[in-house]
Amino acid sequence: MRPKDREQLKAEFKQKLREFVETLKGYVATPEDQWTVKGFIDVFRNIYTISADTKIVSKILEIHLFPKLLEFANQSNYRIVLAEQQNYYPDLSFVSADDKSIKFALDLKTTYRLPDNPEFCNGFTLGSHGEYFINRKSNKNIQFPYGEYLGHFCLGIIYSRSASEKVDETRSYKLDELKSIVSVIGDFQFFVQEKWEIASDYQGSSNTANIGSITNIGDILSGNGVFKNLGEKWFDEYWINYGKIQMTMPDGKVKKITTLKNYLLYRGQDPALAHSTPRKPARKNRRAQK
Repeated sequence: MRPKDREQLKAEFKQKLREFVETLKGYVATPEDQWTVKGFIDVFRNIYTISADTKIVSKILEIHLFPKLLEFANQSNYRIVLAEQQNYYPDLSFVSADDKSIKFALDLKTTYRLPDNPEFCNGFTLGSHGEYFINRKSNKNIQFPYGEYLGHFCLGIIYSRSASEKVDETRSYKLDELKSIVSVIGDFQFFVQEKWEIASDYQGSSNTANIGSITNIGDILSGNGVFKNLGEKWFDEYWINYGKIQMTMPDGKVKKITTLKNYLLYRGQDPALAHSTPRKPARKNRRAQK
């Protein structure tokens, strides 16, 4: 497939995704912008509130949105292939019903605003920069080889956590009390970006080979990641080589390259091409607050 055709197909899919995402807030949120999911119910009609734990919230949001994603796929003439294993990339593969060579990767990403700095979110990871990212024909921990996807997208949800004093996770409710239950999250913002557009140049976790995201919400919504001025090819090249190349620093020390500016210097490029985006503030020392 010619590069021009690939880019056109990717642009068309991206536009459809963005139009679809505009419809989701009304599906998951009440008019007061609280989550419509209040808890889970047993056969005795008791309702138990949901924990605000990020893994629990993320999984329930994924389940909540899946019927809508299926509807979008059917309307767009795609079929969805789910990741076969929990640690596989991506969460969803969209495969054209007419041409199975046309595939798009979609990861669902959820994160919360920082209560003390609401212009920032907690961030998220954007997949591994390990085996399948380096070897674009590899089947390790990926549904289809990385190189078979015409585009790699994130459907993101940024939300605010409800104040802990408003949510009592220890009690249960009766069905007629449903409307009195405080939602654990609300104030949703949905976005769609290609993952390179919201990537940072640092790992998303210290103990695994995951690409980190930027954390400034305005930059996420605008797609202003550190590779904004460089494009996806530089994103690929940087993360394929992350931590593998050494260079002599101005102080004479030899260090592995783990920043985009140093990588650009190594490649003889202007380090100013690395787009600057604010990082989330460091956590405050809780002892100092007492």
